[in-house]
Amino acid sequence: MSMSSSLNAGVSGLQSNSTQLSSISENIANASTYGYKRVETSFDAMVMGSGSAYSAGGVAATTMRLIDEAGALVNTNNPTDLAIRGRGFMPVTWEPDFAAGGSEMLLSRGDSFRINEDGYLATETGLLLMGWPANEDGSVPNYPRDTSDGLEPIQFSLNLSGDPTTSVSMSLNLPAVDTEAGASGEPHELTVEYFDNLGRSQSITLEFTPTVPASGTSNEWTVVMSDSAQDGAMIGEYVITFEDSRTAGGTIQSVTTVSGGTYDPAEGTVIVTAASGPIEFDIGAINDEFGLTQLSDSFAPISISKDGSPVGNMVSVEIDENGLVNVLYDTGVTETLYQVPLVNVANPNGLVPLSQQTYRVNATSGTFFLWDAGDGPTGTLASYAREESNVDIASELTDMIQTQRAYSSNAKVIQTVDEMLQETTNIKR
Repeated sequence: MSMSSSLNAGVSGLQSNSTQLSSISENIANASTYGYKRVETSFDAMVMGSGSAYSAGGVAATTMRLIDEAGALVNTNNPTDLAIRGRGFMPVTWEPDFAAGGSEMLLSRGDSFRINEDGYLATETGLLLMGWPANEDGSVPNYPRDTSDGLEPIQFSLNLSGDPTTSVSMSLNLPAVDTEAGASGEPHELTVEYFDNLGRSQSITLEFTPTVPASGTSNEWTVVMSDSAQDGAMIGEYVITFEDSRTAGGTIQSVTTVSGGTYDPAEGTVIVTAASGPIEFDIGAINDEFGLTQLSDSFAPISISKDGSPVGNMVSVEIDENGLVNVLYDTGVTETLYQVPLVNVANPNGLVPLSQQTYRVNATSGTFFLWDAGDGPTGTLASYAREESNVDIASELTDMIQTQRAYSSNAKVIQTVDEMLQETTNIKR
């Protein structure tokens, strides 16, 4: 019995060392594969029990892919070569119809992504990077974090792009001395550019005319808004009165609508109808120190901000460390289109490894959660970078020598047992 167990133990030794040699050969073959995670083989003794006649149990080999062991980052020249500094995975998929349930979400530590013929950000093998689509103003909605709902393959328009202007925010000071008795009463003009539905540059002119009283100070202005796209037609007229109190002096006291959209005193907005449609002007709420003010003796446009953009060609795509996907057009406009989240699981080494250095979530890895890059336990995204494999060639070659010796020793055990069994057979002769 013990003789047979010795033979079985030798066979298990051959099988286990063969398994280790397989993992070593895979590691060495992928030493230069970006994002590859090495396989580690461990041995466990198989105890068959003990008694008057000892029975050798042999050995069993188990393998584990060290997915949580990061490789070194190297710089590249492609802005959409992506890697992760720290913990986490990028969401990827193989099919464009992910949102319709046509494919599953997979995880990746990064890859070399480029825009393909359909406008998708993809690898050469067709793996698609996914993200949350942003709003028109570049903000990202609050998507669910424990599900892949809301994610979609990142796709860019390959045509000319332009957005019409729908809102304008302005900060401007009107001279208080112009509303005093004896002032000239000359108006002040401000021209605000906007972009129409065809991406053309148009303008709205705001003419501020002070009310000059016979005595004292009126603190009142009439603003007339006209649209260049409608041959200078008036699209709004408002009478604005400013405070002169100690606590709120210079801020808006009231706005009377003569024509155009009604003033919202809480939001500080009026909506006028340009040739391309409604445009919301934020002139400041009641007693708000931002927006329109009336102070001192200078007419001073402080800041004007608006949405929309002229027609332009996309010239580059960059992804920042927080996962925001930004597109730069040749008009100088930058637009945020997506945000790439980072996926975290409790046990990365429990993920199911697939081809192209991708992984699938399962019960062993635990459930996933989507984080903004740099938040929670996840690291940050690195563009112009790739993650090297975590294989150490010197260690693998050393393990190969040890495995070869162990394999030869187990083969010798089998040879010795065979010779001993032959001697037992010869006793009968």
